[in-house]
Amino acid sequence: MIETGKGAAAPRSALLDVLTRKSALRRPMWFMRQAGRYLPEYRAVREKAGSFLDLCYNPELAAEVTVQPLRRYDLDAAILFADILVVPHAMGLPLKFAEGEGPVLGTVRSMEDLDRLRPVAATYEVKQVCRTVGLTRSQLAPHQALIGFCGAPWTVASYMVGGGSSDRVMAKVAAYQRQPWFCALIDRLVRESVDYLLAQAKAGAQAVQIFDSWAGDLVGTELEEFVIKPLAAIVAGVKAQLPALPIIVFARGVGMAQRKAAAIPGANAIGVETEFDLADLPQDVVVQGNLDPVALLAGPDVVTREVRRICTSLDRQRHIFNLGHGIRLGTDPSVVGAVVNAVRLYDE
Repeated sequence: MIETGKGAAAPRSALLDVLTRKSALRRPMWFMRQAGRYLPEYRAVREKAGSFLDLCYNPELAAEVTVQPLRRYDLDAAILFADILVVPHAMGLPLKFAEGEGPVLGTVRSMEDLDRLRPVAATYEVKQVCRTVGLTRSQLAPHQALIGFCGAPWTVASYMVGGGSSDRVMAKVAAYQRQPWFCALIDRLVRESVDYLLAQAKAGAQAVQIFDSWAGDLVGTELEEFVIKPLAAIVAGVKAQLPALPIIVFARGVGMAQRKAAAIPGANAIGVETEFDLADLPQDVVVQGNLDPVALLAGPDVVTREVRRICTSLDRQRHIFNLGHGIRLGTDPSVVGAVVNAVRLYDE
């Protein structure tokens, strides 16, 4: 951890320094899905909570699992424990998580379905998430930042159209056809996502990330219309009210279109998938990523080698060390520790 002696200045957040282009004392680091089933302490709390949704909406337990990884590892940030489907659930769609099968979500496939949905701002679901934010912030050290998040419109809409299925075919067809109800759904999700992120920031989140996990499904004009433009609209909407709030954009799988994500006005950093070569990005962009989560399954020697490769690609003043996607189930917690140690040793 970053230590300060008597009379020393207050500890600074390396993550926030890099996001705001200040000189960072070290390379900031956190991991997507750093709170999760690979940790035995998480599994114990998950069993106590009951269902996954019960855990998401229990502020005390959700705050506990949010901070668990920072007790184990020398990380620079916690990411709020919630789910990208909080927004459609708060809008009124029924949601449950079937064991071993993923989410089952009510559907939106017409303008009538869309008109029945409610605004998220004053809902129970969003209030509980914001309570988690406040409780979590109170448990973190000053140099440990708290990141809030939402799912991006394309990714969330694909679940809403498909009923929670990871098969995005129905959503892609609607996007190709420019169905009026689908375009209206994307616009509505932009507005609700802005309100959701603002609520998290006002509750204590110091930075936010927008997850477009399925952005790589689309190419060409569809990518521009349903991934890049909605991401830019959310950034603009948040910055209009909280211009100093750092925003990380993560458009997974878009390849060279990462340059378009990097050019979104107001975005402070872009998250980059494992497959993307960091050297292909402009030199003035703050980059987050991009260790392969599968490399963690290969053991400490492999991740130590990969850490060196990634860290030599980018100066720490514009790099947030992370994975190209989330930590996988079955990952050995000691290997995550090996990654942390390798990053810290490299930066000494």
